[in-house]
Amino acid sequence: MERHERIARAIKASGKKKGELAAEIGVAASAVTQWITGESKSLKPENLYGLARATGFRAEWIAMGEGPEHDAPMDDNVELTRQPAESFRYPVISWVAAGAWSEAVEPFPPGFSDRYELSDYDSKGPAFWLEVKGDSMTSPVGLSITEGTLILVDTEADAQSGKLVVAKLSDSDKATFKKLVEDGGRRFLKPLNPAYPIEVCAENCRIVGVVVRALQKL
Repeated sequence: MERHERIARAIKASGKKKGELAAEIGVAASAVTQWITGESKSLKPENLYGLARATGFRAEWIAMGEGPEHDAPMDDNVELTRQPAESFRYPVISWVAAGAWSEAVEPFPPGFSDRYELSDYDSKGPAFWLEVKGDSMTSPVGLSITEGTLILVDTEADAQSGKLVVAKLSDSDKATFKKLVEDGGRRFLKPLNPAYPIEVCAENCRIVGVVVRALQKL
């Protein structure tokens, strides 16, 4: 199912009219129409989460088709108390800045970034957004992270095998985005695109953080 088809499904299931949804999200009704038809190729994070709240569908499913359409229901006698979506504000930084993260004396000094994006994710440590460059994580099947996707990196999340991570190699001044895998006691950085080689994550490899959210352009 294409992303615009997931959006159309969520809107139809909500039973709300486009104008009503647009008013809840804070956009023009024409923008909602463009999301449904696929004419609009981008969807701001705040609008994605607004659409998720208005329709009751999970933002990750709407954006990427990842996981269930809805959060699991709670027992009737249990009330779930949640942080409002978009509660947390993180800076968007460059790949060079991400690669130099361990050298930062202060995580977010004045003027660190002139762009910030919101998320419902409460990070374990300092976190930031990166805009994906290139197609090394674009896969023909399964999970695919395309160029232009915003990824949220938590610098203190547990970097386990199978997680998507941002890492820094000593022979590069930039960070790299790959899947962390372990085999025979060794760690590797594996691209999702099979056309790219697997890299060894040895002594010269430092895990900057774990990717915990991904917002793709529609």
